[in-house]
Amino acid sequence: MTEQVPTLSRKQRLTSRTASGGARSGRAVLAQAPHLLGIGGFYLVIVVYFAFAAPHFFTSTNAVSILSNVSVIGVVSLGQALVLISGGFDLSVSGMVPLGGVVYTSAINNGWGIGEALAATVLLGVFVGILNGFIITKVGINPLVTTLAMLSITAGLAFTVSDGITIPLENLDAAPLGEEFLGMPLYVWTLIGMSIVAFAVLRFTVFGRMLYALGGNREASRLAGMRVDALTITVYAVSAALASFAGFMIVNQLLAGAPAVGRDAALESITAVILGGASLTGGAGGIPGTLIGVLIIGTIANGLALMQVPTFYQEIATGVLLLLAVTFGQLRVLFGRRASQAMSRLAGLTGRAREAREG
Repeated sequence: MTEQVPTLSRKQRLTSRTASGGARSGRAVLAQAPHLLGIGGFYLVIVVYFAFAAPHFFTSTNAVSILSNVSVIGVVSLGQALVLISGGFDLSVSGMVPLGGVVYTSAINNGWGIGEALAATVLLGVFVGILNGFIITKVGINPLVTTLAMLSITAGLAFTVSDGITIPLENLDAAPLGEEFLGMPLYVWTLIGMSIVAFAVLRFTVFGRMLYALGGNREASRLAGMRVDALTITVYAVSAALASFAGFMIVNQLLAGAPAVGRDAALESITAVILGGASLTGGAGGIPGTLIGVLIIGTIANGLALMQVPTFYQEIATGVLLLLAVTFGQLRVLFGRRASQAMSRLAGLTGRAREAREG
C-alpha cells in the first residue's frame, strides 16, 4: 500500500512561511546590531569633527535645525526602507515629493479644507504607487525602468500643475505642522511617530515578516502561498503615499509648493536606507539604521553649510556615501558568506573528529 504524503493547505504554507519570515526578521535584527554600532560610531565621529570644525554646530538650536531639515527625507526613507527590504526600490519618490507639495498648495488656494487637500495629496500618492506596483508585477517591467519613468511623469506633472513656478500658500493656517511642541516643530514629531509605527510593523506584524521573506526569496514566498503581487503593490503604494505626504511637510516648512524642491529624494533616501544596513537584493534592513543614515546625510549637509562649503560639494558627499554604503554592504555579505562556509567546515571537522573518537 502506497503511503500518501500529506499536502499542506495554502494557509498552512503561508503560516509556515511567515514563521520563517519571522525568524528571518529576528535574525536580521540581530545581524544588524554590529552594523548599527558601526554606523552609530561613524555618526559620532562626524559630530565630533563638525563640533570643532564648524562654528555654532554643537548647539541645541542647530540640533533642532538638523532634525527639522531631515524630517522630510526621513519620512521618504521610511517608505523606501519597506521597498528595499521587499527586494525593490523606488526612484519615483523624487517626483512624488514636489508633486504632493504642489497639489496640496493648489488645493488649499482653491478653497479646499486642510483635511480634504491632505487626503487628496496622499491618495494621489497611493494611486501612483499602485500603478508602479501593477506595472512591475503584472506587466513585468523591472522596478528601475518603471519607477524611473514614473519619476519623469510625476516631476513633469509638478511643473505642469504649478506652471513651472513656486506657488505661495495663501492660507497660512493650512501649514499646521510648522507649530512647535517641546521646542521642536510638529513635522519632526511626525517623523518620530511614523518611525515608531514603521518599526513596530516590521518587527511585530505578519506584514513585516512577509516583507523580509519576500526580499529574501521571492519565488519561495510565492510557492509558500504568499500573495506576492499584492504585497509588492502595497509596498509601492505606501512608499509613494509617504513621499506625497513628505511634499505636504515641505509646504509646512516653506509655506509654498515648489516643483523643484525634493528632486533629490530618491538619491538621499536610498543612500540613507543602504547606510542603515539594507541590501539592494532585499531581505535586510530596518528602521533604526535608516534613521541613523538619514541623520548622517543631514548632519554632513548641515556641517558643510556652516563651514560655507558650496552646495554642489554636498551632492558629491551624498554620492560618495552611497558608493561607500553599497561597497561596505557587498563586503559584509562576502565576509558573512565566507564566515558561514568556515563555520560549516569547522562543524564538519568537529563531527568527523567526534565520530573518530567514538569509533
